[in-house]
Amino acid sequence: MTESGRTLLTGARLVTPEGVLEDGELAAAGGRIAYVGSGSGAPAPGAVDLTGHWVVPGFVDLHNHGGGGGSFTSGDAESVLTGVRTHRLHGTTTTVASTVTGDLDVLARQSALLSELVEQGDLAGVHFEGPFISPCRKGAHAEELLRHPDPAEVRKLLEAARGTARMMTLAAELPGGLDSVRLLAEHGVIAAIGHTDATYEQTREAIEAGATVATHLFNAMPPLHHREPGPIAALLEDERVTVELINDGVHLHPSVTELAFRSAGADRVAFVTDAMDAAGFGDGTYRLGAMDVTVVDGVARVPDGSIAGSTLTLDVALRRAVTVDALPIEDAVRALSANPARLLGLDDRVGSLTAGKDADLVVLDAEFTLRGVLRKGEWVVDPTG
Repeated sequence: MTESGRTLLTGARLVTPEGVLEDGELAAAGGRIAYVGSGSGAPAPGAVDLTGHWVVPGFVDLHNHGGGGGSFTSGDAESVLTGVRTHRLHGTTTTVASTVTGDLDVLARQSALLSELVEQGDLAGVHFEGPFISPCRKGAHAEELLRHPDPAEVRKLLEAARGTARMMTLAAELPGGLDSVRLLAEHGVIAAIGHTDATYEQTREAIEAGATVATHLFNAMPPLHHREPGPIAALLEDERVTVELINDGVHLHPSVTELAFRSAGADRVAFVTDAMDAAGFGDGTYRLGAMDVTVVDGVARVPDGSIAGSTLTLDVALRRAVTVDALPIEDAVRALSANPARLLGLDDRVGSLTAGKDADLVVLDAEFTLRGVLRKGEWVVDPTG
C-alpha cells in the first residue's frame, strides 16, 4: 500500500474543491499530496483500491478541549497528546487546543505547555475560551473565575502562548471588550464572540472592531427574538464572520443547523467538537477546568445542568451532516476542513485534497463511516486493516 513513502489510492469518490471526482486517483509522496485526478482504470502495483468509498480532506477542529480521557487543560503533555491522538483516530488531523476559564497564572502555564506542542507539530494553536466571558452565559465555566476582558490581561495570555495563540473567545459587551477585540486583531489572533449576553447592536460593534468568529453559535448566547435579535442575527448576517456549530444532535436541532447554512452560506460555517475528555472514551465523571462534569449517555453536564462541551468527534459530525441534516457532502467537507483551515491561515498546507498540500485525508465507506485516516502521508487508521 505504501512503498518508499509513496501511497496511491484508486477508485474512490474524491471530494475536491472543484466537486466530487468519481473513480478518482490520489497519490501522496514525502508527506504531501502529489496528484489528484481521474484514475486510469488500469491496475497499479501497490495501489489501494477504494471503490465504493469516499476520500475527504483531514478534518480541522478549531475548538476542542480533549478526548480519550486526556485533557488539554491538564497541564500534562501526555494527557494532551492522548486527546490529540484520540481525535486523529476519528479523522481530525489538525487540532487547535482550547482552554477553559481559570486563574490567569494557571492559564498562562497551560498555554506555555500547549505552545511547546504546537512548536513540535502536534497541535495547530491555542484557543483561549474564557475567562473574559459573561456570567449570564457562563455555561460550564466557573463563575468565580470570570473577569472583564482587560487588554493588559489579554496581552499576558498572548505572551504566555509565545505566538501560538490562534483564537480567544470573549464577551465583547463587557468593560474592556472592544479594546480587547482590537488588540487581538492587531496581533493576528481571532477574536471570537461567545458566552455573551450582547445585544444586536453591541455585537455589530464587536464585528466592526475586528471579531470574526461566533463561538458555538446559538449556544451560550441570547436566543433570536423578533424585537431583540441579539448576537445570533448579527453574527449570521455579516460576511466577515465564520460561525461554529456543534453538530452532535444535542446542542442543535437539525433545522437550526440548516438555518445557519442557509443564512451564512456553506463558506462561513465551521463544524467544531467543543469536545472534553470523555470524547472517544465513555460515560463517567470528569473535570473540565474548575468544574466537575458528569457524562451520561454521551451528554456532558455540570451540576447545575448546563451542557459542558461535548463528546463529539468530527467523523460523527460529518455523518450527521450528510445523513440527518441532508447537507451536500461538499458543504459538510467545507465546514470540516476548508473553512477552518482558511480561518486559521493554514489553507496553504491543509483543508483540501490539492496537490502540494499535506497528505491529510479521511476514508469513509458508503454509509459515511470512517475507515481510514492518513496524516502527513502516514496511516493513523489503515483502511485495509
